[in-house]
Amino acid sequence: MRHFRLLVVGNGFSAYGSYLNMVALNVFIYDVTKSALAAGIFMAVRLLTSVLSGFVSGRLVSAYDRKKLMVGADLTQCVAMVVLLIVPDGGRAGLLYVLAVVTGFCSTLSGVSLRSSIPEIVGPELRLRANATLATGRSLAMIAGFASAGVVVAQLGYVAAISLDAASFAVSASVLLSLPIRTRPERADRGDGAAATDKATRREQRRRAGALVLLRAAPVIAVMMVIRAADGLGSSSHNVALPVYSSALDPSHPATFISQFWATWAVGNIVMQQLCGRWAGREGRREPGERAFAIGACVMSAAFIVVFAGLPTGVAVAAALVAGMADGLTEIAYVTRLQAAPDEQRGRLFGLSASVENTGFGLGMLVSGALLDRYSPIHVVGLLHGLAIVLCAALFVVLVRHGRGAGTKPPSQQDTACRETSRQDAARQDTSSVESEADAR
Repeated sequence: MRHFRLLVVGNGFSAYGSYLNMVALNVFIYDVTKSALAAGIFMAVRLLTSVLSGFVSGRLVSAYDRKKLMVGADLTQCVAMVVLLIVPDGGRAGLLYVLAVVTGFCSTLSGVSLRSSIPEIVGPELRLRANATLATGRSLAMIAGFASAGVVVAQLGYVAAISLDAASFAVSASVLLSLPIRTRPERADRGDGAAATDKATRREQRRRAGALVLLRAAPVIAVMMVIRAADGLGSSSHNVALPVYSSALDPSHPATFISQFWATWAVGNIVMQQLCGRWAGREGRREPGERAFAIGACVMSAAFIVVFAGLPTGVAVAAALVAGMADGLTEIAYVTRLQAAPDEQRGRLFGLSASVENTGFGLGMLVSGALLDRYSPIHVVGLLHGLAIVLCAALFVVLVRHGRGAGTKPPSQQDTACRETSRQDAARQDTSSVESEADAR
């Protein structure tokens, strides 16, 4: 955990740079092109790249060293920012779309690599605590990135913001390079023939670990991913509806409620992450499983609906706090559950998960924007977050059926043989004890 905490600090710098450029680059491209359409295309290209790169990232993470992939992703983003700084003004507009592809791909690759590596870095028994620590670091980086972006751009300019962005990725890559961490299981060196056999075996395992094959074999994980996609739909709905709802509450100060909402949500998110970390630190505590994930997703969606129900501000802010806490619980429970998969399957699962979540969020942005032209925020948010609640109920059904199937499933021949061997060993031990006692007498 000591090395992992240093990794979290470095990843926090990288996350800060990602959140900073979300704001700074969006404003920068509008300032360069003077076109809202160009800014919208930039965001769409970045999101589409994140969706497609999830599948590619899963394959890369399963085949190559994850530490090198994370370092390469950070250095690539750093170089891209430096190129943007030194290119002439006339070529920046076109380069920004290339930058959207680079940042979208590298951020997804880095996230998939890190999440799939945590069980190897800290050990399977500490992954819950590690996930809570990582989530807290990224939440703090998100707050710092969003809060400082406007100040940095307004006071220091775009050059300073982009330079700070490049420096954050360079720091993250330097920390990763300096840490003696292992991101894949150790494999013994057993000669050229055995190495070739192991390589062929790993290749066959990767072929069998295709994302769709894995989901067919694990229906519970498949339903959890569908719920994450629905959460993306719901999250996009309240992101799009917040400015509309806040403007209706106080037309003279439309940003007031938005600030209160996100600040309170962030506090709840961090508090829950810390509670999960403390829970994981106690002996005998079980990890939050699928049931905790489903309950947390239901509570989160219901709390977001309450925020837009037109209740007093104090109640809405309290609901935002509950939503943040539930969001933190579902994130940690979901990631910890996917990390329980074998190493050769983990990368594909996280890659597919990244694509599914980004698809849900992007589709939700389009659907929410279209619906808000005709319906009120409470109807739009209630519809999309209500879908997540329905899917959570479906997950409970799957869990109940899965549990019953596991309880009534006849034992396999291997299990029967193992139990028979155990009984024979116990009988031999009892016989030996009786003979020893007889000899002593």
